[in-house]
Amino acid sequence: MTTIKTPAIGKSSPLMGRVSGQKNIVLGLVMLAGLMIVGATTVQGFLSAPNIRSMLLLGAFLGLASVGQTMCALLGGLDLSIPYLIGSANIGTLYLISAGVPAGLAIFLVLAAGLVVGILNGLLSMRLQNQALIVTLGVGFATVGATQVLTSMGASNAGGTSGVVPEWLANISSLNGETFGLPIPPIVIIWIILAAGLVLVMRRTWFGRSTYALGGNRSAARLMLISEPRRWVTVYAMSGLFSAITGVLLLGFTGGAFVRVGDPYLFLTVAAVAVGGTSLLGGRGGYGSTLLGVLVLIALTSLLVGYGLNNNAQQFVLGLLIVPLVGFYARNPHIRQQI
Repeated sequence: MTTIKTPAIGKSSPLMGRVSGQKNIVLGLVMLAGLMIVGATTVQGFLSAPNIRSMLLLGAFLGLASVGQTMCALLGGLDLSIPYLIGSANIGTLYLISAGVPAGLAIFLVLAAGLVVGILNGLLSMRLQNQALIVTLGVGFATVGATQVLTSMGASNAGGTSGVVPEWLANISSLNGETFGLPIPPIVIIWIILAAGLVLVMRRTWFGRSTYALGGNRSAARLMLISEPRRWVTVYAMSGLFSAITGVLLLGFTGGAFVRVGDPYLFLTVAAVAVGGTSLLGGRGGYGSTLLGVLVLIALTSLLVGYGLNNNAQQFVLGLLIVPLVGFYARNPHIRQQI
């Protein structure tokens, strides 16, 4: 009787994956703790309540924008349309409100548009996976251009415009917003609840497990009857939706629309994913890791601001941080190499 041997899986690969993930989390916690200690000892007021509240508020915006980037990375892709969808949602919402559309309906229409663009990104990225980055970048450019043409907003005044923002939206996103009487901006609470729910979904549901499986090994995922097109479309649709949500909430934060309001998130969302330890090759990491990456980046940015560095200098330091971190994570064997 002939015995058929199944393909050998790398030595203790599940255990290796968990150990690798724990090492990444420990590294992130050490970096975060180190930044907080350095900030507390070298920058006056770094740990003051207003500065902590400010860091959490900025972290919530970055955290929401990074939801889609994390999900795309788990599949082995990236979404470069995120900053352009944020800008489009930002000016699109204010345009509709200024045109007399009720704020709730205006926001619904903008979020629906973000979802549609995300679905388009998913369909194109699935078919052109080797060019997924260029595809999403092109879709982003086209979206923000079309939004400016249709709304005639952001085409002048350096891409910005002002208008009346609903008070409730401003309260959700402003630094002085309160939640049930507590001095915590509602967006921070929303972010925390969302993060907990997303981590639970990715760990406990078929959607989460199948996403990891597909990002880890597509051939094995097909044998498990996981629909690759459906998963790509769903993940990129989520990215489009959360990009639009971020753009709407930033409108409440700034009180005016600016077509380039999303520009910083082109780099920061990818950086948050990488710093958190989520593999850009897919199949390893998750939003919990990205959340840690967001906190590290926000703490570092606050520290650099405390030192008086301008935006260019901040980008230089952040870039120096990303390169060694990506190199460190790249040393961990990807799951595809363990099958």
